[in-house]
Amino acid sequence: MTSALIRRLTLSNFRSYHAAQIELGQAGPVVLTGANGAGKTNLIEAISMLAPGRGLRRATMEELAFSEGDGAWAVSAEIEGMLGLATLGTGIDPPAGEDSAPSRICRIDREAVSSAAAFADHLRVVWLVPAMDPLFNGPASERRRFLDRLVLAVDAQHSSRVAALERSLRSRNRLLEDAVSDSHWLDAVEHETAEVAVAVAAARAETVGRLAGALAGGRDQAPEFPLAEIALDGWIEKLLPYHSAIEIEDRYRALLKDNRARDAAAGRTLDGPHLSDLSVSHAGKGIPASEASTGEQKALLIRLVLAHAGLIKDMTGFAPLLLLDEIIAHLDPMRRAALYDALANLGAQVWMTGADPAAFGDIVGRAQVFEVRGGAVEPRR
Repeated sequence: MTSALIRRLTLSNFRSYHAAQIELGQAGPVVLTGANGAGKTNLIEAISMLAPGRGLRRATMEELAFSEGDGAWAVSAEIEGMLGLATLGTGIDPPAGEDSAPSRICRIDREAVSSAAAFADHLRVVWLVPAMDPLFNGPASERRRFLDRLVLAVDAQHSSRVAALERSLRSRNRLLEDAVSDSHWLDAVEHETAEVAVAVAAARAETVGRLAGALAGGRDQAPEFPLAEIALDGWIEKLLPYHSAIEIEDRYRALLKDNRARDAAAGRTLDGPHLSDLSVSHAGKGIPASEASTGEQKALLIRLVLAHAGLIKDMTGFAPLLLLDEIIAHLDPMRRAALYDALANLGAQVWMTGADPAAFGDIVGRAQVFEVRGGAVEPRR
């Protein structure tokens, strides 16, 4: 087996579901159909919680709970993964009080693990959702978040580094607000900031380099999706191939120290990888992705996600789970067929959602189709 598979998915008090279970009797695509608002996206969001991070909607733990429940929720899946058969589970207990923040629980084979990062030893999860459609025209922060999700799928510790960088920058900004702040304390915070910043930049640069290679290597595949070229836009990332991490850290520390007055006036740190951007271009036309048509941008995004899934398969030996929300409705018949062919070649278990069952006519014979309505999910007859 060269792909991770979910054999049974169970939800308890998750989003619109009081209780639901999906049993999968075969490999191949999984199609979830139903009216808008029926809960299709909630099902694949549940799967995304079996990966490091906060899932495909980046929701808080409280937001995931069933509205008529006690505040607790749980998601579990019986899988065939990279380490064989396993049961992965996550959720939260009922809140202990109004002021208590819920603590996420993660288990593998009913044994507690420290965080969802441990799930990455068993399976990797990649998704594409409609909220990503304006990625190329939106702010750089959205592209950084998209990139960090790509990195996280190959490096389960990346989110902890990004969180550490954000904490360190907040600490520095608070110190700069104090006109008589201790310079020695600032030195210590900036020392940590530079160290974590270069680690974050290096992880991003490594993933972008590998993904650029995967895109170039697959340029002759699925020509219906335009070839994308990607690069990181940030001075630290550009120095990484030519200087040691220690040299770049020292340079960034000096920059932070020199810019204290400027950053204090701005109320934020104005230089560093927390402001870097992911540059994406339409290689065939030689234009930035932001200048491509809406249809071309969607096709470029699909090309990126497919290449990323292929990269994960090459790195781990297992294709990741793919979660594709409402993707078919936006593709013409030619690109729809090309997507199905590319997914078949990848060999991943793919979960797709859509309101119109007819849109999946080309694969319905080899897919497991479920109808979602009213907080219930049933095999489609």
